[in-house]
Amino acid sequence: MVVEDDLDVAEYTRTILENKLGCTVLTFTDPTEVLASVGDFRPEVVITDIEMPGMSGLDLIVQLREARPGIPVIVMTAHASIDYAVTALRNQANEFLTKPISSSELVSHVRRLAEDSRVRANAAGKSVVLAIGAHPDDVEIGVGGTLAAHRAAGDPVAILTLSSGSRDGGIRAAWEEGSASARLIGARLLMEELPAREFRQEQAVDVIAKAVAELLPTIIYVHTEHDRDQDHRTAFGATMIAASDVSSLVCFQGSTATVDYRPNRFVTIDGFTDAKLAMLDCFARGGSRPGILDPDLALATARYWARFGQGTYCEPLEIIRESGQVG
Repeated sequence: MVVEDDLDVAEYTRTILENKLGCTVLTFTDPTEVLASVGDFRPEVVITDIEMPGMSGLDLIVQLREARPGIPVIVMTAHASIDYAVTALRNQANEFLTKPISSSELVSHVRRLAEDSRVRANAAGKSVVLAIGAHPDDVEIGVGGTLAAHRAAGDPVAILTLSSGSRDGGIRAAWEEGSASARLIGARLLMEELPAREFRQEQAVDVIAKAVAELLPTIIYVHTEHDRDQDHRTAFGATMIAASDVSSLVCFQGSTATVDYRPNRFVTIDGFTDAKLAMLDCFARGGSRPGILDPDLALATARYWARFGQGTYCEPLEIIRESGQVG
């Protein structure tokens, strides 16, 4: 579905998707007419503008999420401001694209999201994975290899990042880095803009509960409570509250985990170390990179933990509760 009040842009988008991807495309110039067709048409992807008469694209996303939880949405706009990006991402847009958009870029994003949509539709009997990090790169450092293994097994994977962190560029840079990392393994990125280094547990509970309600995960990976970083501990506490009904809850070793972290499962990531290093390479590429992203450190850490597991490289996990789907 393409929702765009500019007829030329709507026709351009439809033509590209029909000719290059073989899509069946339904276009709307009036966003208030969309919901009436969602149930019958059942789109794999929705593309919407933001500023339209009758209803904004952001309001449309809210209604789409209520009607079809998990439906992939691409927001297109000529307004590339930070405020627009933040609002779109908070409304759970999967992608935020700035006009003009090249045909190759449009095709790439639609193809990936459509494939993700089909994976979720065929996910019966599989693990549905949600990995929660307080900041960009937290999840990749802790369980990047494990998430790559889940995707290789056909499990849907989503990464929820609660804050853009303290690096330059704010949420736009964090979104671009996190999206690039998630795309490498075919995962979905969800991002919130809670205030770094000071977000409250109740704020995180609301965000995580929203993600859990939409994704219905069967397994969650999150920070351990044994961590020096306040945001990491807050993410753990909020997850314990918001995901109390999720059958498997597992804590990973973050970059600031303390010696009190006590892993009791060691997941072999042999065959997935290259994927993990590639994911880490997506972050903080400009200027001096923090040591926690060093590939040698990632491999050395995984090599150390393998002494307690099997294979050459392992990621350590602290099982809080499980249903047999972990690792």
